[in-house]
Amino acid sequence: MDLVAASRAFVAVAERGSFTDGAAIAGVPQSVASRRVAALERHLGQRVFDRTTRRIVLTPFGRDVLPAARRLAELADALEHDAARAALRPLSLAVPETIATRDLAALDVAARAHGYSALELVPAGPAARRRLAETAQVRAALVPAPAADAVWTVPLGLATAPDATRAPDAPVAPVVRLQALRPSRTERSSRTVWLQPEDDVPHVRDRMVREGQSAGLLPSQVAVARTLAAAVAEVLRTTDLLLCSAVQAGELGLSWHPLGDPDVARGYVVSAAVRDDARDLRQRLGVDVAGCLGVPPTGAPSA
Repeated sequence: MDLVAASRAFVAVAERGSFTDGAAIAGVPQSVASRRVAALERHLGQRVFDRTTRRIVLTPFGRDVLPAARRLAELADALEHDAARAALRPLSLAVPETIATRDLAALDVAARAHGYSALELVPAGPAARRRLAETAQVRAALVPAPAADAVWTVPLGLATAPDATRAPDAPVAPVVRLQALRPSRTERSSRTVWLQPEDDVPHVRDRMVREGQSAGLLPSQVAVARTLAAAVAEVLRTTDLLLCSAVQAGELGLSWHPLGDPDVARGYVVSAAVRDDARDLRQRLGVDVAGCLGVPPTGAPSA
């Protein structure tokens, strides 16, 4: 027996004093309202209406249980209302600040095509994204993770100021090794490898510092820039280099070189307070998120 439907019919008939009028209020045929009230009476083991008079009258038992039936019907209505609102609630997702505006827009379009009512994107730095997810200020966040644990991985290399002598269709730029950046005794200045805030995470930053020391670089030659713009400015005005992905280098108008040693990559996983939100996002938007992050086509996770 559908206790909620029976309670709604009972309340409607009791309020109108008529099966005909009560059925109309409940939005069901009179025969359906009668069956539901009869089923409720069988379920409760007592009659709720006295049908011996020309007008429907509540029995003493019916008067006693009517308030509870009304509360049940109202709670069911509230549940349906809240469920409808929840279905329209946008998916708030904290994303890296490095993602281009056009790629964010494409992700929003993809989200709607995959059944999300809306996608609310919140660009933020690595630590801020994690805090937003942990404090439930967003439903999910793309947070950094070591490549071995990541869902999406983005290989990193070194970008330099554009080479005006290099033809646009020239082969891939040569690999750069950290040892090649080791300053000689005759050099008056050294080249710095700049890490942007997105890569100021232990599995990238600490690895680059250790490898730089092993390659004989000065401590100052591997540094974290205050902002991405500041790092790019240094690269454009000097011979410094920026640690970044090939896609990002193209967006910034820089010349990208694969990093021969060490093999460094950004890694990302989904952090969400509700596990289903994380799984749902990976399944529905995994390929689209990979494209936004700059994951090579073969590195996109399967749904």
